[in-house]
Parts: sequence; C-alpha cells; structure tokens
Amino acid sequence: MNKDIINLTIPRKPDYISLVRLTTSGIAYSMGLNVDDIEDIKVSIGEACINSLMSDGKEEISLVFEIDEEKLSIEVMNVKEEIPDDLEEKRERELGLLIIKSLMDEVIFNEDGIKMVKYIEVDNQ
Repeated sequence: MNKDIINLTIPRKPDYISLVRLTTSGIAYSMGLNVDDIEDIKVSIGEACINSLMSDGKEEISLVFEIDEEKLSIEVMNVKEEIPDDLEEKRERELGLLIIKSLMDEVIFNEDGIKMVKYIEVDNQ
C-alpha cells in the first residue's frame, strides 16, 4: 500500500488547535484506530501545537500526517524539546512534552520539529 500524505497549515493562533484535533481525530478514525488511541493522539497533537506556538518567526503551524497500514505518523513543525528557562509556562510546556512521550508509541525530535508515531494494533480474532 502506498502511504497517504496530508499537509495541514493553520494560523499560529490557539483558536485553531481545536481544528487540528478534530482533523486528527477524523484521520485516526478512518484508519480504524480505537477510541483510546484516538484520544491519546488528540491530546498529543494539541500539546505539540501549543509547544509550536512559542516558537519565534513563524506565522503558521505546519503539520504532515503520513498514513500507512501499520502506523500514523504526524510531524508538527517548530516544536522544541528544549524549553527556554525564561519562559513563564516552562513547567507546563515540559509537562506537555512528557505527556506526548507517554501517550505516543514513538517520539522523535529533529531540527524541524517533532514526529509522533502511533502504531495500529491488529486484532487476532
């Protein structure tokens, strides 16, 4: 099966994070993920977008969804693993990263942002 790629770009405003969560939910549901996994992904994508809001210079939040038979991979640009010490919400941002790492199957940081992966479990019934 070929991978499907979906690109989503939203204005860098908190008001649009609910749109990202809703879109993510629809994609995950169409892949057959269970309700618990969908909720984990929605929470993680929300935390990643909140983290991206604190980056400088970008007017948009860009996301890439990669769909294949075994997994859903989501990249969110401008997410930083290192939270500046002078940031007022430093503890909340660090907690957000911890939440992402605990809810997703794989979390990779790179110079562009974050890549989060949720594997699809196949029932052997």
